[in-house]
Amino acid sequence: MENVTEERELTQEELIQRKEEMKAFYEESHPYLEAQAKYEKLLTEIEEARFKRATIQIQWANIMAAQQEQDTSDREEEEETPEQQTAPTAERKLKKS
Repeated sequence: MENVTEERELTQEELIQRKEEMKAFYEESHPYLEAQAKYEKLLTEIEEARFKRATIQIQWANIMAAQQEQDTSDREEEEETPEQQTAPTAERKLKKS
């Protein structure tokens, strides 16, 4: 049950008929291809928008993390160490009465 096709040369009329069939097929398929192209372009626009949004979210998160890290390091610099808190201040002399 093999599908055996004999190869033979087509006559000029058969060749013209085949070309016309192919042309008709492509012309009939054209609206479907246009619809598919429009669909693919819309999908691409959606994916680009998603990518841009995700990129912006990542950049925003990085900025906020850097800001938080800066705030933390600033607060640590402002805090005194226990040695600094107990360091003697200038002696104050009291008047003798």
